[in-house]
Order: sequence, then structure tokens, then C-alpha cells
Amino acid sequence: MSSDEQPPAPRSLAEALRARDDASLAALLRSRPDLITPVPTDLTQLATRAGTRASVARALERLDRFALQTAQALAVAGDPATYDELLGLMASDDRDPVVAAALPRVLDTLREQALVWGDDDRLRLVRTARELLAPQPRRPSPTGLGPTVKEATAGMSPGRIQEILAAVGLPSTHDSVSAVASLTALFTDRERMSALLSELPADSLAVLDRLVWGPPYGQITPEPAPHLRHLLDRGLLLPTAPGTVVLPREVALHLRGGRAHRTPEPVPPAVETAATHHPQAVDATAAGQAHTALATVEELLKGWDEGGPHVLRAGGLSVRDLKRTAVALDVPEPVAAFWVELAHLAGLVASDGEADERYAPTPACDEWLERPAAERWARLAAAWLVSTRTPGLVGERDAKDRTLSALGPGLDRSAAPEVRHRVLTLLAGLPVGAAPSAESVLARLRWERPPRGVQREDELRERLARWALSEAELLGVTGRGALSAHGRALLGAPPPPAPAAEPAAEEHAEPVGPGDKLPVHQHHKHPQHHRPGPDAGPPEPPSLAERTAAAARALAPLLPEPLDHVLLQADLTAVAPGPLQRPLADMLDLLADVESKGGATVYRFTPASVRRALDAGHSAADLHAFLAAHSRTPVPQPLSYLIDDAARRHGHLRVGAASSYVRCDDETLLDEILADKRSAALRLRRLAPTVLAAQADPATLLEGLRAMGHAPAAESAEGDVVITRTASYRTPPRTAPEPVPEGPPPPDAALLAAAIRAIRAGDRASASPRPPAAPPATQGELPRTSSAETLAALQAAVLTGETLCIGYIDAEGTAGRRVVAPVRVEGGLVTAYDHTADEVRTYPLHRVTGVAELAEDER
Repeated sequence: MSSDEQPPAPRSLAEALRARDDASLAALLRSRPDLITPVPTDLTQLATRAGTRASVARALERLDRFALQTAQALAVAGDPATYDELLGLMASDDRDPVVAAALPRVLDTLREQALVWGDDDRLRLVRTARELLAPQPRRPSPTGLGPTVKEATAGMSPGRIQEILAAVGLPSTHDSVSAVASLTALFTDRERMSALLSELPADSLAVLDRLVWGPPYGQITPEPAPHLRHLLDRGLLLPTAPGTVVLPREVALHLRGGRAHRTPEPVPPAVETAATHHPQAVDATAAGQAHTALATVEELLKGWDEGGPHVLRAGGLSVRDLKRTAVALDVPEPVAAFWVELAHLAGLVASDGEADERYAPTPACDEWLERPAAERWARLAAAWLVSTRTPGLVGERDAKDRTLSALGPGLDRSAAPEVRHRVLTLLAGLPVGAAPSAESVLARLRWERPPRGVQREDELRERLARWALSEAELLGVTGRGALSAHGRALLGAPPPPAPAAEPAAEEHAEPVGPGDKLPVHQHHKHPQHHRPGPDAGPPEPPSLAERTAAAARALAPLLPEPLDHVLLQADLTAVAPGPLQRPLADMLDLLADVESKGGATVYRFTPASVRRALDAGHSAADLHAFLAAHSRTPVPQPLSYLIDDAARRHGHLRVGAASSYVRCDDETLLDEILADKRSAALRLRRLAPTVLAAQADPATLLEGLRAMGHAPAAESAEGDVVITRTASYRTPPRTAPEPVPEGPPPPDAALLAAAIRAIRAGDRASASPRPPAAPPATQGELPRTSSAETLAALQAAVLTGETLCIGYIDAEGTAGRRVVAPVRVEGGLVTAYDHTADEVRTYPLHRVTGVAELAEDER
């Protein structure tokens, strides 16, 4: 296309958006999802919304450091600015080749996000962004530059301006406007400005050096020193208020060599490798930690099986209960808070909602315990990955000075899943087995999301990254600090780079060296000309469910198979050399006490633990048979004696409820109990030769007799032995807590396509008035189908992209036909592109009378 055939330059952001193709509009809406909520009626409304203060501020916050530096440079450049002017501000007079190579990419990003529009000869930063980034009175810009000469002399008397012209050797003018223009021309002329500065004394130059990189304001006395008077007379410092002076922007840029920033950062800092491990060692370590994570969560559920701690009035777990949980799990309190929160996120623990509210396992817990170990881990990891809750805040205080408690309110931080996902993505970009240094990860995140100047928020982002690294190690997503194979599958990351290859910076162009030939900067007049194609964007990434399933498949071969046996030893212990099958583990928990954990679990048999199994209704024969069936070693004789002795004594004494009583056929044994001083607290007295009465309740009497070394059994009112089994307590069905995101979620491809189609239709309608819409069809009946058929047809149309005719009754009771292309069906609503209205609309399903194929005249 010749220069004469080039389309005219856009005069507004709306015109610039109108020149874009669908792929470019989709990229804009994907990067700034707030613009699509709700869907704009046309491109003019889209441009207006893209220029609102809240939307622009949110877009600026998501720019990387170099893109933000470029926007800041445009804010202090002319309006409009040329590409060469912007290049000078970013790459200085020396034209830094690395900055020059990275600038086109960043400029494309700013254009894509509608923060910059216009051709290379007329670059414009949207007005709201300029207001947010440009210098204001008493507020220098992030570049450290002050106001221009024109802005700083706005309130200066004409005579004073003429005095400055005379001091710098410029001819006087007839008005202030031409005088300011003449002074500005001097300060922007490199040669004349160098000559002017060469005449200044060293003390004056030292003052300029202190102000050149900001802040550009300084204080002076009513009678300034001679070296300051030199600067004031020549306009190199201009007064802004009594006792305050400012360094004009043009002077500062000359002293900086034309650069807007002291240190432009076009290339992200590399994530440094702190250690390199064999991939198999990484996967094995991560799998071992995943197994430990499952065991810890199961132990937590077991400890709360009969009902966990009470819920605080304000919600959450008390400090005392968290300490008890930490002791039970044998972990520090912050780690205990993480496991409690993780069980809650996975929907395994919740409050029961009763009057005496307490935490307990949910019904979903039983289903989870029956799943294979890899699937159980994947569910925990997926819940952690997308959660906005941050257990690391437990114990701190909120803005109202209230303590944040585990499972309580106030722990949601919307940035948590984004930071967590980004940290893992950086790990996935390293060679397999490479563990990064935490500081290099933090430096990279600071480049990608520069600090906003709000200390609390900036510190939180760094803490979120540190927590992500430690929690990933606890959970088994990483091993020895490196991302595991199942962690990579959970993330949906591409295959890892070869170890010998240099890790490339994700989403950023590779810098060129000083000796490399710079690419020619071109094709920026019409962004759609260099788009890859007319599609609405890249293919949809795998869903969380698909990634969770892939992670489970990757982890399954690394986890040990559950065992059906133990090793009995002569010292009344049993060694489980690995995880046990659930029925075996449950029975061992009843029959023995856990003595130690690790690679192998050691159980110890005691009289109390054997009595616990007998109380649950198992006979001595049952216990002997169980041990013989599940031990790879012969049952030791001391263990057989222990079981027989406990069974022989078990139930010899009977305790019932009178207040309570003890009965026994052996009168000598009752005499022994009465003579024992330890029975004094029970206040026993003989009612009959074989019966003792007590003032204590049956439970206290049982515990007292057991403390004296006896093995009593409780009996019912009918005289039968009471078998005590632990009653599991479950909450009513509960759903896992939903993440609390900041702003609307990114739209999917179907919604993007429908929205762009509606925006284009609205734009055409606003350009050429549409004829009045035809009234709703009255001939014949509306489409009538059952609710199930309607739902099935709409869901099928979402998958196939088919256009349908629906019958619809609006809120006023008016019935009509609508030609729609369904986009989403959920929550009792159908979101569709309405061809009748040329816009995206949402219809309640209960108002849809039915679905039918399009008639010939509707196609």
C-alpha cells in the first residue's frame, strides 16, 4: 500500500479501536476483563470505559517494570509524542541497544491494552494514565522529573521572565508566551545548554546534581547564597512557592543525557539456580512429602472425628485449640494452621452450624478417604493452588486490630493464587531438577509487578511468594526446592527445557547484545497488520480438573502401595514398613498406640490399648487371628500373653448405673478394692458380698478402677457388657470455600467471541440507524419443550455454536420469539448473543418456554 493509500490516522481512542481486527479486540478484553463486565454496547462505550480511572489504574498495576517505565516516559513527553522522542527518553542520547530492541514489544503491549493509541508519529497516552503518572504540583512523577518550563513559569511576572532571558543571553520578546518558548528552546538544545552550564561554578552544578534524579524540589532562604543565585537568575531553578524552587524538566533531561529513568530495566532479572538435583531425587522427595501431607491431613481428620474444637464467636479456631492441634500433629503452629486451612479448602472440615458450634469432618471426608492416595493428594493440591486464603497471616492483626485466626474471616487475599501460580511457573521455566534462590524469584516478581509504593501491599506480595515456596515444599509440589513432575502436571506447564539450554525469560523478548544489529522498527501504524490471524486468541489451556487428573497420574507410580501386613517384634511393638491398607490401619489404631512415625510407623501394644480393642467388642480369639493373618513374623509369645491376660481380666468387674455400682463374683477382689487407699475418692461401700456401690458416676468409676490396675467392663441396665465404639461425627453437607478474586475473571473464548460480535453489531447500528425492529411474531404458538429438553438443547448449542429460536416471556408478561446463539448455561441463566437485539443478553431459564430450530425466514 502506498503512502497515499494509507488510512487516516485515528483521532480518538474509539477510532483506534475501530481499526482493530477481532483478534486484537479479544486480546484487549482478555488483558482487561473489567471492560467486558457488562458487555459494552459499541466501540465508543468500550473506549470510554477503557479510559475510566479505576480501569486504567488496574491496568497500570499489572504492567511489568519496563512497560510501566515506558508509560511513565510518555506521561512526561509531549502530547502527542513521536516514537523517536520516546526512544530518546528510554534509551538516552546513546541509544542503548538493549532498550531500543525491547521498546517495540512494550509499545505493542501498551497499544494492545488501550493505554497508548496512535501511529508512531503521534503516540498518545490515554488521558487518565497521563493524569495518574504525570507530575503534579508538589508531586513529582515516578521518573523524578518536575514540571516543564511552561508549567513552572505560569504564575511568573512578564518582567521576571524577561530578566531570565537577558541572563542567559537571549533577546527580549514582546510577550511571555514567546519568552517561555525561547527559554524552552535553549534548555532543549544540547550544545547551547552545555555551554550555559559550563559557565556555572562547581557549587551550582553540585546543587543541580542533587536534584537531577529527584525529587526536583528544594528549599531556599529569602536571601539565597551566590551559587543558588546563579541558578535562579538563569532559570535553571524556578520558584514554585515562597522558599521553594524546582528544577525544570528540560534542564533535568539534559543533565540525564535525555533519559527519563536512571536505570531502565528492559530485561527481566533471571531466576538464578541455587542448587541442581537429579530429577528422580526431586520426584522421590516430593512424593515422600506428598505422602506425609496425606498422613498429616488424615491424622487431623482422625483427631476431630468425634467432633473437633469449638468455633469462636467471631469465627475461626482459638489460639489454644490451634496449639493443641499443633501438638497432636507434632508440627509448629504456623504449619498446623496451614494443614487445618488446607483441609478446610478441600471441603474435608467445616463447622457443623449447631448451637454449640464446633468444627468436624464433613461427609465428603469419608468419600475422600476411600479414593486412591494420588487422587487424594491432587484434590488437596488443586484446592491450594486456586485458593485466596493465606494461612501465613494467622496470628497477625487486621486493620481493626483484631487477631486473625485459622479458619476465621479476614484471611482471603485476592493476589494469593496469582502469585502462587506465577512462582510455580518460574520454577517450571528452569531446567529439570533446578532449585531457584528465593531472592532471585522475588526480584523477578518485583520486575513483573513493580511495587506500588503502598508498603503494606508491597510487603504482602513478597510474603505471598515466600509462603508459596514453603507451602509447595510442604505439600509435595516441589522437592528439594525444584518443581516435581506431578507439580508440573498440576500447573499445566509445557515440557521442561533441556538442562544444557539457557532458560529463556517467559513472555519477554530476548535482548540483543551491543554488537548485534538492531531490528528495524516498523508496522506500528495498524496493529492488526502484524497479528497472527483473525482468531480470538490462543487455544484454551487445560482446565483445573484436567490438570488435577494429570497430576494424580504422574504421582501415582511414585507413591508406595498400601501394605496388608506388619512386622511384630518381641518388645511388644509392630513395625509398618510403609502405608497400610485402611482396614488394617484402623484396626491397628484401635489395638495399639503409635510410638513413632517416619519411613516406617512403630506401634506399641499396651494393656490399655488391648483393653480398648476388647471394649470395642473384639474377643481375644479375634485379636489373635487378626495378628496371625497380618504379621509377616510369628506372633511373639509376650504379645499373646498380654492379650490373654487382658482378656481374662476384662469384664471380671462389672460397673453399672445405680449412682454406680461394681459387681464381681470374686469377693476377695472386692475386698482388695475396698482396702486400697486409691479407692477412697470413689466412696465405695459394700451392698452385698458381690456388689459395691459408689458415689461416682459410671465413667468416673471405670477410670478410677482402671487407674488402680483393674480391667472393669461397663454393663447395661439388662446386665449385658456395653461395647464402646467410637462414634464418628459429621457435619451436614458443606461446600468448600470459594476463592475471593479481585475483579472479574478472564473471559473464555466463547464469551469473547459473543461479546465482540455484539460490540461490532452495536457499532454498526450507531453508525447507520437501524430500521425499527419487527414486532414479535404472533402467528402460531411459541416453541414449547419440557424443562429438561430445553436445558439439554441449550447446553448442546453452547458446545456446537448453533443458533436457536427460543420462546421467551419477559418480566411484563409479553411473549415473543428470540433468535439466540447460547454462550453459557449456568446458575439457572442462559447467556447468549441475541441476533434480534444484536447484543449479549442473559435470560432466566424459567422464562424460556421452549427451544426450536430456526424457521426458513429466520435463518
